[in-house]
Order: sequence, then structure tokens, then C-alpha cells
Amino acid sequence: MLAWMQPTRPELRGTFGMVSSTHWLASAAGMAMLERGGNAFDAAVTAGFVLQVVEPHLNGPGGDLPVIAYDARQQRVFVVSGQGPTPAAASIDRFRELGLDLVPGTGLLAACVPGAFGAWMQLLAEHGTMRPRDVLEPAIGYAEGGFPALPGIGQAVARVERLFREEWPWSAEVWLAGGVPAPGARLRNPLLAATWRRLLAEAEAPTEDRDGQVEAARAAFYEGFVAEAVAGFVATTEVMDVSGRRHRGLLAGDDLHRWRPTVEPPVTLDHHGWTVCKTGPWGQGPVFLQQLALLDGVDLAAMGLASEAYVHTLVECAKLAFADREAWYGDPAAVEVPLGGLLDPGYAAGRRALVGEAASLDLRPGSPAGRPPRLPAAVLAGYGAPAAARATVAETGEPMMGDTCHVDVVDRHGNLVSATPSGGWLQSSPAIPGLGFCLGTRAQMLWPEEGLASSMAGGIRPRTTLSPSLALRDGEPCLAFGTPGADAQDQWTLQFFLAHARLGLGLQAAIEVPTVTSHHFPSSFWPRQAEPGRLVVEERLAPAVAGLRARGHLVEVAGPWSLGRTCAAGRDLDTGLLAAAANPRGHQAYAVGR
Repeated sequence: MLAWMQPTRPELRGTFGMVSSTHWLASAAGMAMLERGGNAFDAAVTAGFVLQVVEPHLNGPGGDLPVIAYDARQQRVFVVSGQGPTPAAASIDRFRELGLDLVPGTGLLAACVPGAFGAWMQLLAEHGTMRPRDVLEPAIGYAEGGFPALPGIGQAVARVERLFREEWPWSAEVWLAGGVPAPGARLRNPLLAATWRRLLAEAEAPTEDRDGQVEAARAAFYEGFVAEAVAGFVATTEVMDVSGRRHRGLLAGDDLHRWRPTVEPPVTLDHHGWTVCKTGPWGQGPVFLQQLALLDGVDLAAMGLASEAYVHTLVECAKLAFADREAWYGDPAAVEVPLGGLLDPGYAAGRRALVGEAASLDLRPGSPAGRPPRLPAAVLAGYGAPAAARATVAETGEPMMGDTCHVDVVDRHGNLVSATPSGGWLQSSPAIPGLGFCLGTRAQMLWPEEGLASSMAGGIRPRTTLSPSLALRDGEPCLAFGTPGADAQDQWTLQFFLAHARLGLGLQAAIEVPTVTSHHFPSSFWPRQAEPGRLVVEERLAPAVAGLRARGHLVEVAGPWSLGRTCAAGRDLDTGLLAAAANPRGHQAYAVGR
């Protein structure tokens, strides 16, 4: 056995319930909810609100939330889309009038309807058992009483300290009240606590009925005082953004009033006895399924886990799948996405034939059902330089972390939840005065160019990178998993899933396998750059580096434990025991259970 195949942590086993998340306090809060008699949905919502407080640089109340879950009572897998749409006023012409050829990645122009709160309330209303107060009180406690600041919070605030003090004083009030937070310092957010307390008061005043309180809480956020504060600030305030200019936002009260999260069936693919469930192509989730389809006829075991051939094959398949993402994925309510063709076995076989012995330095989307692909002009320009002119990569020990969170829950009833909250990052948009949180910037994932699958328009969901996962084995729901990591999410989780499902590693061991990240395709985030051929690998993969470079990969060696933050929870179908695991990378993700 290779040294790195011995896990650093135990895989948790039990019979009552399991929670795994990207922060130990959220995992503990979720488990406490299970102990109180709540189910997996109650626990996930509770953990989700705690994550908004303790990981404010990675998510917030103004962000987004996709959820994939299995309700054992209903015996169905479903998706909750908490990806809020763009404002009705958003359009390509509007951005051109402003002289912008990309949607700024900070400020107010990229704000969409904040979908996280509505999605959590939808999950609670339809599948949970607890009241809004029950699931919000742990988060309120940490916001009022304080929590230990992660090093990443201080790092994020330090990078934008000058911006806060000179341009975004509302953010300085929240995040610089005691100076830049030191690692481990006790950090509070009394404004956010007051927002939640007022929301609960308005939810509980008209009724003692649980369902009525959930609906009243939703109304207070999207139609009441929260919506009024958001709409008023966006309409009247010009704020500095990454374009170097000040802009007002486009989000209006009507955008918030009329929005509701949607509940949808998952997109699925069968693979070696497993059925993997993902969101629709309004998220990047189907790219995971496309990679599985490409790898269906590949003997991974014969290559050897984490070998040069194994890594090369995974990376080349990822390049093909993500090229299709760029050409074809968008909100299916607004554009026709040829998902059936993209997941067709014959299409995958033809694409698989493109994987050669050398690294490709081109972006090669396919033509499902003979339809020609269309890529943004800026993307095409990024692949026009000869290989020799592309950036040279150097050795680095810097960790690579995504601005996102994740939580997985399994309970004794057989319910499973996988949720990936993100957006509303403290460093990306100014705090709304009096509320203690900021809006998201998800619209930066749309292009102000006509005729694309992800062209800017009003009232559509940006193609998010958020990608929770749920899997069934032999038809039995048994695994929830996911990770932060932006465009890397469906690379890191794929590597985990293959190690577990195809190569037989346990959950914890599969999470800890040395990880790689391709930056070959365009980033979903401003300034939307691509780095053709760039491949970042953890130092523990050193034996494969020379061979990968010989194949033409532009390899960058990162720290030994620096890529990925995968969490997982599920049920061992052979024993009936519940199981969970969490990533040691970053020193903050933990699984709990009994």
C-alpha cells in the first residue's frame, strides 16, 4: 500500500445519523439538530445557516444554493434550485451602455436574486419537521456570541481593507469593527443576528403554525424588510467594483418579490452499477456525468490509482467535458441545451477517441446530434497563442481553496442531503446597511454577447459552478458528497468518486487520494481567463510529474494537502451502517455522527 493511501482520519460509522461539512461548528450544529429529533433536512438547514456565519468569506445569506436530496418517505431524489435569476433589467445592451465587455466580478452589477434563504426554507417546509426558530437559533448564537475566525476570513478582509475603508464603509462596519480579524479571534456579526431575530419575530407574530411561520419568514425576506433594504441600497448607491468605476446595481424589489425556488428532477447517469444524480445544466453538474460517460470504457484499475496514465486520462476527459460545458450549458428555461445528446453513449465514445497520449492544448467542444458548438469570442481568443507563448508555470506551495461551502447529511430514516451553499462573499460586494450581509455576484458567469448558451439576459439563472452530488448503488440511495472549489468542484469530486466507486477505497481514503486540478478551460469567474494545458498537482503525486510533463502538461506542483475540500455521508449497503468522512485539507472540515 502506498503511504498516502493510509487515511489520516477514521471513517465514521454508526446507526443514528451523520453530518459532514466544511466547518466543524456547522457539522456539530447539524448533529445537534439530529439529536433533538430533527431529520436530515432539518440538520442540513441548521448547518447551512451556521455556515453563513462562520464562513462569511465563502458564503452568506445573499448567496445561492443548489440542493440534491433523497426523501425516504417519498422515495424520490429531487433538486432544489436556489440559484436566483438575474434582474429583469439585466441585458447585453445595458452592459454595453456601461462600456463593459465582461460582467464585473465585484460590486452590485453582478447581483442576482439571493436564492439561499428561499431554498433552505423550501427544504424545511416540504421535508423538514422543525420551525424557523429551531434552525436559525444556532446561527444567531454564533453571530451574537462570537465564533473563532478562520485564517481565511482575515486573509480575505486584509486583501480588501483599503476598499472597505475608502469605498465600502458598510462592510468596514461589519468586518473591520475590531481591525482585520486575527486567526482564532472571536468574531461577531450583531447586525446579522438582529436581522434574523427581526425575521423570526415577523414569522411568529401572525401564526403558531409551523408551515405558516416558514412562509412568513420567506415573505419577510423576499417581500418585507430585507427586500426593502436590499432594493433601496441597490437603487440609490453607486459602489466601486473591479472595473475601476462606480456602478449602481440592477436588482429591484420586484425581482425578489416574484422569485421562488424550483424543485426539479435530477439529471442522472448509470455507471458501473451506480446511478449518479446532478443538477440540470443551469449548473455545471452534468459535466461530472459527461466525464463518467467518457471513462465508462476505460480500465482505470489497470492503470493504477494516481499513476501518470490515470491522471493523464482523467485530465484529458475533463478537458473535453468542460469544453462542452462552455459551449452548451445554460438555463434550460431560456435556451435549448442538448443534454440527451451530450450524455449519449455513442457521443461519449466518439469523444473518447480524441484522448491521445499527449496533452491537448486546444478547447474542443463537440457537436451533439450534429449541432455546431458556439464559444464566446473572448474564449476563442484565449486559445489563439502558440504553445511557446503560453504562461510558464512554477513550483508553488500555495493552497488552492474555493469560495464555497458544503454539507452532507444522512439520518437513520434513510434521508440524504447534499448541499453546496456559496456566494454573498464578504470580499465581493458591499454589506447591505443594517442587515450584516452582502449580495452575490453570480451574474459574472454570463457573457454580454449574443447567441451563446450563457448569454446575459434578464430573469435567467447564470450557469453556476455549484455542484452537489447524490448517488445510488444498485438502485439504492446511499451517498451524498460534494466540495467547494469553483470550476474544480466536478474535478475533485470525480476523483473522489472514482477512487471509491471504481477502485474500492473507503470514503475517507478516497477523499485523501492526492488530487489534481486542470485550469485548461475558461474560468467561470471574472476575468474569465483560461490557462491552456496548466495542471496543478499535489506534491504527493511527485512520481507522476515527470511523465505528465513529458506528455505536454504544464505541471505546477502545489502543497501536499492543498487541493479539494470534499465531504461525504451515506449508507453502507453491505452492513446497513451509516458512514461519513471529511477532508483534512484546510484544517476545518469535520464529520460527526453516531
